[in-house]
Amino acid sequence: MRPITAVQVAAIVTSSTIGVGVLAVPLLAVRTADTGAPLVTLLGTLVALFGLFLVTVLGIRFPDQSIIQYSEDIIGRGIAFVASLGIVSFFSILMALISREFGEVVITSILKRTPLEVTVLAMLLLAAVFARTDIVTFASIHLFYLPFIMVPGWIIVLLSLKNSRVLNLLPVWGNEHHELFFGILTIAALFQGSFIITMVIPFMKKPKKAYLSMIWGWFMPSFFFVLTVISAVAVFGPEEIKLLMWPTLELAKTTALPANILERLDAAILAVWVTNVFTTLLSIFYLTIKSITQMFHLQNHKMFAFCLLPFIFLIAMLPQSVLQMYEFVEFFGKIGLFITICYPILLLLIAVIRKKRGKPVAVNENGSS
Repeated sequence: MRPITAVQVAAIVTSSTIGVGVLAVPLLAVRTADTGAPLVTLLGTLVALFGLFLVTVLGIRFPDQSIIQYSEDIIGRGIAFVASLGIVSFFSILMALISREFGEVVITSILKRTPLEVTVLAMLLLAAVFARTDIVTFASIHLFYLPFIMVPGWIIVLLSLKNSRVLNLLPVWGNEHHELFFGILTIAALFQGSFIITMVIPFMKKPKKAYLSMIWGWFMPSFFFVLTVISAVAVFGPEEIKLLMWPTLELAKTTALPANILERLDAAILAVWVTNVFTTLLSIFYLTIKSITQMFHLQNHKMFAFCLLPFIFLIAMLPQSVLQMYEFVEFFGKIGLFITICYPILLLLIAVIRKKRGKPVAVNENGSS
């Protein structure tokens, strides 16, 4: 029985992508392109779409297997094991950095007297508990939280446009271009949570609909990121954004609901953001422990959730400051693109050359597999 629908997969990809990076995405884009930040963001999302397309093609070519499993068929068990170990290591580090960034924002903006270690550990524990669930519960969690992530975020960003100045967005292509390429890669790295699609395609009722799920799962966060960057740059201007640690949060502080029902929306954006972080961490945790299970050809992934937790927590505590943390985020984000884009390219090329393909999925007359 293949229980996951295309709508659920789109929800999983979307909520796995709009994570902790949404607060800093205007700053990351402005640093490399000045007023061209929206253009850099758009180009970065297109690079991310290319990577997502590759793993989707592979997933449809091998509809009963994840990337951990079909890589063994394509390049051999030994080489595939080393590559899979790289995937597990990268996403473990990514999970640690996301939880650390979450902790830094919380102790700075909300719980100022709470130790950093407590906030980081609390979120990791929450993700670890829910990552032990089965695939149906996992998909249901993402589908349930998606409206609570998207709707308030859209409202806040759109309301902020009333304070915008179009001149802050000119010239559209920006004044600085020497780091344009690295800016595009940095934005593309924000989409690495979407790699979870390789784990859920084998559970889809109709795997060929993964293309539709991929498009929607990419489009919703991409449009949200681009609009957020446009709003932030139009309201603050690029030079002021360079002085802000979390521009999206500051954007919410300048925004009010009509009739002054709420004069500041930073509390609302933080509530949405906490949900974003949870769903992103949940997906990466699930991806990581399922990968370990499949590497060793085991059946139960639950045992690895709490075994992995201490190591992730220790990695999260390694950066000595917020600035060093963001240096790690940008560095490992770019390194991760080799795993999420270059590795799938290699697998797809070898699979085509060797004519490797998984077993087709039989579909009954009622549409079930």
